[in-house]
Amino acid sequence: MKYKSMIRLRMSSHDAHYGGNLVDGAKMLQLFGDVATELLIQRDGDEGLFKAYDNVEFIAPVYAGDYIEAVGEIISEGNTSRKMTFEARKVIVPRPDISDSAADVLAEPIVVCRASGTCVVPKKCQRKDNE
Repeated sequence: MKYKSMIRLRMSSHDAHYGGNLVDGAKMLQLFGDVATELLIQRDGDEGLFKAYDNVEFIAPVYAGDYIEAVGEIISEGNTSRKMTFEARKVIVPRPDISDSAADVLAEPIVVCRASGTCVVPKKCQRKDNE
């Protein structure tokens, strides 16, 4: 069975960490952590633990007001480990050049970050048999 998850949310001014309303890249990793938790709950009935990222690539900037869609899927499994891939995409952008409340849905999402990593669900915490 293929396990996939997606969350979408707007980056706020509280997420902006740098000049020009730039959002810290760590925010994308936080979103990936939430996606990973959902994937583990779907697969094992437990939140599990994020062990490590083996690759993180920041591709495009994210700003306050951008809507980000974070997706992930489990691509392989061991006895307790779950290998996952993640992608964050910008799907809506603010248009302050038009007005304070204008925004555009992008015809093509912009990939802003990709990552892969491994999570672990201890055997005693696995509540689902997914053979």
